[in-house]
Amino acid sequence: MATINFVLQGKGGVGKSLVATLLTQHYREREIATICFDTDPVNKTFTSYKAFNVRTIDILNDGIINVQEFDNLVKTLIEAPEDTAVIIDNGASTFLPLCAYLNENDVVPLLENLGHSVMFHSVVTGGQALIDTMSGLEALFVNFPDTPVTVWLNEYFGKPEMNGKTFAETRLCNDPKNKIHALVTLAELRKETFGYNFEQMLKKRLSFAEVMLDTKFDIMARQRLIMTWRAMNEQMNRANL
Repeated sequence: MATINFVLQGKGGVGKSLVATLLTQHYREREIATICFDTDPVNKTFTSYKAFNVRTIDILNDGIINVQEFDNLVKTLIEAPEDTAVIIDNGASTFLPLCAYLNENDVVPLLENLGHSVMFHSVVTGGQALIDTMSGLEALFVNFPDTPVTVWLNEYFGKPEMNGKTFAETRLCNDPKNKIHALVTLAELRKETFGYNFEQMLKKRLSFAEVMLDTKFDIMARQRLIMTWRAMNEQMNRANL
């Protein structure tokens, strides 16, 4: 059946939508059909990528949970065609409501009992957001102990290290109760070259495939982006995503 990916993190601006776009491109490169949803009521970044045909789901209405929209989303997931990949990008403001809904309604077991595969994806970043992103990840482990989580280590704001320990050395990572599927590192890119071209691509809301056809990116910019995508995609392949 379908592979259903929820991108979840209670801290905003840490790279959730980036993860959603990378997953979408990873599946499409393998010629797997994708169905994409954006449930972020504040920043519809994922929706702004026209190439991915993202569907917007308004699960909050004036700050109030829209149960009907939650239900409609789950019904759509249940009916997802076989051999498709579903990617749901969830906003920070809807993190707690969505987690509560999934938990209270046993949505993950429901989907799995119908033959679907469910995985959570959460971002941990360095810098000032480290504690908040670690807390958001821990909340997933506590509330969904049986659901595998791929942890994306985003080095854009600094390496995710605490008291001299890398994330891989932390209690959170090594607790056997926490079901970590894989660690994927979004390595810091050199700002003058690789990082500059990557940010250009993100600002224009373009996929890697689109950039290769965009003459506004010169040959060396495209070369660096090819190398960046190759490295990211290889990690996703190793992570068995």
